[in-house]
Amino acid sequence: MKLLIIIQHPFALWNAPQWLGERIHRDFPQIEVDQRNTYKNVEDHIRDAEIFFGWSLRGEQVRTAKKLRWIHSTAAAVHQLMSPELLLSDIIVTNARSVHGPVVAEHAIGLMFALAKRLPAAVRYQQQQVWAQEQVSCQHPHPTELAGSILGLIGYGAIGSEVARSAAALGMRVLVARLHPQKDSGVKQDVETFALDRLDDVISQSDFLVLAAPLTEKTRHIINTERLARMKPEGYVINVARGALIDEAALTEALRNGRIGGAALDVFDQEPLPAGSPLWELDNLLITPHTAATTDKMWERHYALIKENLRRYLAGEPLLGLVDKQVGY
Repeated sequence: MKLLIIIQHPFALWNAPQWLGERIHRDFPQIEVDQRNTYKNVEDHIRDAEIFFGWSLRGEQVRTAKKLRWIHSTAAAVHQLMSPELLLSDIIVTNARSVHGPVVAEHAIGLMFALAKRLPAAVRYQQQQVWAQEQVSCQHPHPTELAGSILGLIGYGAIGSEVARSAAALGMRVLVARLHPQKDSGVKQDVETFALDRLDDVISQSDFLVLAAPLTEKTRHIINTERLARMKPEGYVINVARGALIDEAALTEALRNGRIGGAALDVFDQEPLPAGSPLWELDNLLITPHTAATTDKMWERHYALIKENLRRYLAGEPLLGLVDKQVGY
């Protein structure tokens, strides 16, 4: 049985460490592990692979992989895998949502605190050596409290459910808009759940709007000019999911005009964010460079999931993090 690992990305931390394949082979000596850091000649290497670990695979590569039975994405998003060839195949797909969800949720909560307490403004004044007590406290939007505020969540998967749990513990009222409001996520907490067709109601009530949904055709640009206009003037938008969930031109306009209180983005339509993007110039926008999931423990968390799923695969048991290929998450 052959396992092929190819994870190639310009950002070094997202690439699999060399010890990954070595540790897999040590724990599962019956598996032949082929770990590579480039897609060069991938067809030659995937031809006899039964398992593939990586976040991208083209349709022609899927066609070549006659023995392929399981793909595991080390990302939470799987849209880069969803070729027609894969959708029509019997290949099962899993993702790393349980690896990234809790950590990305921590980041979202951190961004909410930063916006609520106007920390970006305080940092800017610090760099100017200005004691800006009056400016930070009295300029719009004013510092606010998370306790008693209303959190609107779009998406209630691994990220959204953790954000909801933490927000509820902080005393926030949590409103969730999701595709399947009746679905049980296994999280025991008090949240108010709405179908996506009630999203405008959720947005109009929210002090903080957190995007934690997968990117599909239904969610692309789900936050647009019309929905930004429904937000409270002091409301904040936070995106820790995928950049294309937001119409960036519409958000830029809303922030420039002070239509909403501010925003925090960890993800963007184009990454790295181009130097000429107008988003860089907005004082009421907090930018983090797609680092919500990156910590020094990330690959250890990956390995815990990989090890358990390999054990399950060899034992013929259901895998964790199964993806519904037809809905895209």
